[in-house]
Amino acid sequence: MTRSRRTTAAVLLTLTLPLGAATTITAPPSAAADRTAADRTAADQTVAIPRPTGRHAVGRDVLHLVDEKRRDPWVPAAGARELMVSMYYPARGGGDAVPYMTVEEAALLLKGLKLDTAYTAAQLSGVRVNARSGARPAAGRHPLVLLSPGFTLNRATLTTLAEELASKGYVVALVDHAYESFGAAFPGGRTLTCVACRTIESAPTDAAGRELLAKTARGRAADLSFVIGELTRTGGHRPSWKRWKMIDPRRIGAAGHSLGGNAAATVMAADRRVRAGANLDGTFFAPIPASGLGRRPLLMIGTKAGHSPGSADQTWRQAWQRLDGWKRWLTVADSGHFTFIDLPVLGGQLGMTDPSAPLPGKRSGEITRAYVGAFFDRHLRGEREPLLDGPSAANPEVAFQNP
Repeated sequence: MTRSRRTTAAVLLTLTLPLGAATTITAPPSAAADRTAADRTAADQTVAIPRPTGRHAVGRDVLHLVDEKRRDPWVPAAGARELMVSMYYPARGGGDAVPYMTVEEAALLLKGLKLDTAYTAAQLSGVRVNARSGARPAAGRHPLVLLSPGFTLNRATLTTLAEELASKGYVVALVDHAYESFGAAFPGGRTLTCVACRTIESAPTDAAGRELLAKTARGRAADLSFVIGELTRTGGHRPSWKRWKMIDPRRIGAAGHSLGGNAAATVMAADRRVRAGANLDGTFFAPIPASGLGRRPLLMIGTKAGHSPGSADQTWRQAWQRLDGWKRWLTVADSGHFTFIDLPVLGGQLGMTDPSAPLPGKRSGEITRAYVGAFFDRHLRGEREPLLDGPSAANPEVAFQNP
């Protein structure tokens, strides 16, 4: 690998997936010593997504969507762009248990993150979730929130947030973008791996790598717009989801982690149907337009080390200056890039820690659910949310930036 390619790969790891191979996860000795000991740990310990705080039970359906108007950008020979979408919805109970992810997805994720000596694929795939397949839907029409995961991560890693929002009365479309994760299961027994990773890591210069990441964010924005059309009558045809009447198409939001957060802001710039967005620790490879987002609100919440004013990622300062509507820039002390997804929440239940991000896993989940939930309650429901007005004694880790 040339020096420039090594530099580009470092940019990718630093700005889109900082945990990667560069961070050491401290695990209980019995889980890290050898595979046999780890298997015993997996058998003895049940790991679960936290129970949501809302009043609704949570249902889940899974959709395979194909955009026949677009060819896949990473594997053109594969044909049309494919997406997997987990639809979470407020429910009245009932239904059958659903898996967190497949064993193959879990194995590929752990191998990609270099966590396969501390955590088994069987344990990760067996995480207990709260959603149920076939659950009876709650009455009424509900806001829709689209969620996009971090680059290399499959959609399951945002389950905590998806279930929380659904329990509070939102329909949530959690999207897997083909060939952009370590592993995502698609129909026909296919598990698609991260062709995009190899393409970006092979970029000859930093600038070329950043442009490919910007292209990825824009492509994901197009994916999210397509999903909106498939779920509502705004697509010009009968919606693809059998429960589509639950969705209020006048109240649509988007959020995402890392590159998925950049995609959430990018779809706002391209699609007026999206009324509010949240970026969870994502670099703005695709920048906010100079003209802003049409006075629509954006929440930026990230790590104190990486996304405070004056930190290395200057794209947040540029975004802040260009935003022309309601906006908040929040940073979380002792957090890491993965603070805003499931992994620290689950690892904390096994006593695993990331020394570079000592915020406890339980607090990671609580902070993410509280602030993202309050944001959408305020901007898709019109509810007053004092949590967003300034620092809170209940959340001393969260700082409000006003550069």
